[in-house]
Amino acid sequence: MTITNPLLLQNPIESVDTVSAEHVEPAVKQIIAENQAIIDSLLHQKAQGDKPTNWQNLMLPLEILEDRLGKVWSPVSHLNSVCNNESLRKAYDSALALLTDYSTKLGQNKELFKLTEELYNQRETLQLSQSKCHILKDSLLGFKLSGMHLNDEQQAEYSNIQQRLAELSSKYEQNLMDSTMAWSCAIDDKADLSGLPSTELAMLAANAQAKEQSGYLITLEIPSYLAIMTYADNRSLREKVYRAYATRASAHADDSSFDNSAIMSELLTLKYQKAQLLGFENYAQLSIQSKMAESPEQVIGFLQDLNQAARERALAEFETLKAFANESGIENFSAWDVGYFSEKLKQKNFKISQAELRPYFVVDKVIQGLFELTEHHFGVNIKAQADVSVWNSDVRYYEISRDGQLLASFYLDLYARPHKRGGAWMDDYQSRFKMSASSAQTPIAFLTCNFAPPVNNQPAQLTHDEVVTLFHEFGHGLHHMLTQVDELSASGIANVPWDAVELPSQFMENFCYQPEVIEKLSQHVDSGESLPKALLDRLIAAKNFQSAMAMVRQLEFGLFDMKIHNQTPLDAAGIQQVLDQTREQVAVSIPPSYNRFQNGFSHIFSGGYAAGYYSYKWAEVLSADAFSLFEEQGIMNPDCGNAFLTHILEKGGSADPMDLFVAFRDRKPNVDALLRHSGIQ
Repeated sequence: MTITNPLLLQNPIESVDTVSAEHVEPAVKQIIAENQAIIDSLLHQKAQGDKPTNWQNLMLPLEILEDRLGKVWSPVSHLNSVCNNESLRKAYDSALALLTDYSTKLGQNKELFKLTEELYNQRETLQLSQSKCHILKDSLLGFKLSGMHLNDEQQAEYSNIQQRLAELSSKYEQNLMDSTMAWSCAIDDKADLSGLPSTELAMLAANAQAKEQSGYLITLEIPSYLAIMTYADNRSLREKVYRAYATRASAHADDSSFDNSAIMSELLTLKYQKAQLLGFENYAQLSIQSKMAESPEQVIGFLQDLNQAARERALAEFETLKAFANESGIENFSAWDVGYFSEKLKQKNFKISQAELRPYFVVDKVIQGLFELTEHHFGVNIKAQADVSVWNSDVRYYEISRDGQLLASFYLDLYARPHKRGGAWMDDYQSRFKMSASSAQTPIAFLTCNFAPPVNNQPAQLTHDEVVTLFHEFGHGLHHMLTQVDELSASGIANVPWDAVELPSQFMENFCYQPEVIEKLSQHVDSGESLPKALLDRLIAAKNFQSAMAMVRQLEFGLFDMKIHNQTPLDAAGIQQVLDQTREQVAVSIPPSYNRFQNGFSHIFSGGYAAGYYSYKWAEVLSADAFSLFEEQGIMNPDCGNAFLTHILEKGGSADPMDLFVAFRDRKPNVDALLRHSGIQ
């Protein structure tokens, strides 16, 4: 029989360019129905008691079903993020409801729980591997957090909550995307854009051309927004763009129809109700169950300790910045002045700017240098492959191999465009999975960024900050792709606690400041020369410029997130009050009263970081300490690279992350390396 729905093919990603909204719901319905039938049959066989339960006849079949469903849903979820449109959005939301119901019922299946518990209790008799034991232990926790122990009425309530949470999270992200796209500012007179480097001007001109307009077009996509906030001499223009960005998806936006305020309040209420149902005091206590940290109080203490270490330095940095702006006649120093005068002050102190660096970081050379570093440390080869189905002509596809054997592959989608979610992220299409003794499925990853695209027939050029972002996401990708775990449930980033998953990504960032690495990344777009030593020295010297300000900003986000989830539900006014109070304690720069950062804080309201945003700083302690081994033994020491590969990247979620770190570093982590890397003693 001919299969007309590409999502029902054996490997849907190979036909991703043919997937449309009409394919989504029928495919998801069919796979869910098939999976449910197989699960019912499996449980029936187990009820007959013909064979004792083991990994091969319980967990392996369940993982095969999970893998098949993932191959249908992953392309849909990805396309919804990078090629969003109204029809796909509706199809996505409809299918998401089906998936939420399916996963909730699976997590509440008492027969599956009993069989999993039985298998876990027999782990020593069956001589199960460490990875399998770790999966089973975490699976039992998953059943508990899915409401398996609840009565029928409570389970129905839990299911309703899960459905509404999924619906609201999707709507939050849609509102943010729509609000971002709804605003633009046309500029006819180039003089109004004085201060912008030629690359940024060319980008804004290309924005206008794409809309069949003349002149220049400012949007709220990150490359455009940062161009204005960093370089525009026109202060009133900076204020206008800042206000538009800071009020996205709020009642203060020019178009208030995308306001996320009520959605945030309902999300917090539902998460609180879910936690109470499961026997926890609040959502933060529920969230922490599956993380490295032991309690919300421990997290808050950790963040407050970092704030105590950084705050005095951060205040001094901010006062220096204000004084510098005052010298230019700025008396009422404001939020839209911070980026602009920070760039000017960096130029004054270090004779360096992102604009000056950009021509040296041509995208292809950066990618080549990143690959060479990866190949050196982790013993792999990375090659581009053509004639592959992609969702946009800018997307590239690569394969990773070792000794001629394919290990993994990935799609690289670098540039900002309309209908693409902002930010940068790694997601997976499929994970390493050994379904039989003879073959293992190779991982496939999506690596997504939002850099300024190439214009005027010149290759794209990255700021150094964007180079760091690329390395960060590639670190996530390596964690997913270089795993050697055979079980799907612990392969790559699967089963890695949320506050440990940022370790490889933040670890990779450190290489972006090493002379040996920068030499391989840099090549001037015109002259072809590497970054000159004088400029390199200034880049390294400027690494910790305003690092304390940057740290307290992240601490503000982490504390705000933990606080709003560590209490009874808040309405929009209450959310704002907690944010204001947190800023009073932590922030050195208080934004205008109309700022609605929280309305666009998708990490916690539509991503997976609710009561978990602290993970960035928590994992940065691990990553800084991990990288200190390379600093001690040589940045390009292949033995260090092999150790990181063996103990961290290859192990995925097969063991407790603290045990993996200790195996790598021969001791537990401490915060000293993070403070040293940040220039904070």
